Amino acid sequence: MSKNLSTQEPEILSFSDIPIEHFPDRSTRWLFEDKEYVRDLVEILASELAACIDFSRLSQINRSFIPDSLREQESDMVFTAPFQTESGTDELLIYILIEHQSTVDPIMGFRVLFYMVQIWDFQRRGWESDNVPKSQRRFRPILPIVYYTGEKQWSNPLTLDVIMDMPEVLARFVPKFDTLFLSVNETEAADLKETDQPLGWLLTVLQQENADIETLSTALFEAVPHVKHLRKAIAYLVLLILHRRPAAEHEDLIRLVEQQAHDMEVENMAKSMADVLREQGEARGETRAKRENIIKLLQIRFDNVPETVTQKVNKIRSLSRLNSLFEKAATINTLDDFDG
Repeated sequence: MSKNLSTQEPEILSFSDIPIEHFPDRSTRWLFEDKEYVRDLVEILASELAACIDFSRLSQINRSFIPDSLREQESDMVFTAPFQTESGTDELLIYILIEHQSTVDPIMGFRVLFYMVQIWDFQRRGWESDNVPKSQRRFRPILPIVYYTGEKQWSNPLTLDVIMDMPEVLARFVPKFDTLFLSVNETEAADLKETDQPLGWLLTVLQQENADIETLSTALFEAVPHVKHLRKAIAYLVLLILHRRPAAEHEDLIRLVEQQAHDMEVENMAKSMADVLREQGEARGETRAKRENIIKLLQIRFDNVPETVTQKVNKIRSLSRLNSLFEKAATINTLDDFDG
């Protein structure tokens, strides 16, 4: 595995350069960018369907169907893949909704349906722009999956009837559909291991991310031998340790992964990732301080600074842009001359 780690390290390091608070969402998306992990997810949830899907031809649709107002709660990924049946091969859409907040949304069933309708509408608009003959227009079936990493128990079915008060005579008018659902923390570890897929073993470690170090070490000890041949899987475990565990534990946990993977490059990879995270933290601190200095300077010079100006300054991430604005804040004559 040493060669794989070396040749792919730029990709791994680019992933490590993310805010720690975004790790649950970004790490999941990073895994599912590899078709093997999408296959593992479907295999864990519905092996009979996985057997019919040609994951070697899985292709991601690079767009989201989630409104901007909900991006902090969840993210999504959409894939196309051939679905093989006795009568032939059709194209299937796989929609993965990644719910990474701890709160449980009782209307999740409605949201899943809402996103699915948007996908079909996206397809409909494609027909019109491409002038597809009406006789050839067919919506693709969607396999919806909700991937939930929160700690609270999810007790709400992903259906519409549970959020409706209605007489039984009207029940037949409510749309009905199935959704595959994986609550990572509520699923028995034995069920995740049952298919012996890499994703399942990684999730048994993720389940223990907040446990004591002995429990986490046991999970790592059991999981690493099953994924040690996969660069991305080992990188994910290292990133999980660096992002989610106290710094005092990093050395021991990384050494455990290294020993179980039988690869001396794991430690070097971890050090490279740690350097990126440290530099990232220093850069965020410098950026935050520069924003505060700009706002403070404006307040000293002009007394009342509108909240809209403060909000605009706090959204800027470019340090060079902030440096230019700091100089401008020191030289302008009125707030109207300040463009944040």
